[in-house]
Amino acid sequence: MQINLVAVGRMKSGPERALYDQYAKRLSWPVRMIEVEEKKRVTGAELKKLEGEKLLAALPKSTFVVVLDENGQSFPSPVFAEKLDGWMSQGQDLSFLVGGADGHDQTVLDRANAVLSLGQATWPHMLIRGLLLEQLYRAQSILNNHPYHRA
Repeated sequence: MQINLVAVGRMKSGPERALYDQYAKRLSWPVRMIEVEEKKRVTGAELKKLEGEKLLAALPKSTFVVVLDENGQSFPSPVFAEKLDGWMSQGQDLSFLVGGADGHDQTVLDRANAVLSLGQATWPHMLIRGLLLEQLYRAQSILNNHPYHRA
């Protein structure tokens, strides 16, 4: 089983990349980052549509899609670990989609098997990549009864 992080924008070196790399190394599941970018000079709904098309085109053929969205469900870490375990038990790759600054087009939300929020705060979409991997590592720790997550 592979975890894919399909995201709008290109991550450069810096603290956000270091955070992402730190947790990617800790995960026992293989993680692949797939980055897409829309370089046309468009804004608003047209930009969201083009970004959405690129995100969906970048998805592996058979994958369980979890879209990160501010209107998604938010879970305490132990519940997220249970959800993750259930998603992974379906025998497909697992793909998390991170949109651009304006969020996701409706076509992306329609493709989602699950819509997840990492809380009500607004996070930079480059930082959310490392934050997501930390939550995946925390879930892995919970599922393996590792002391990283202390309730």
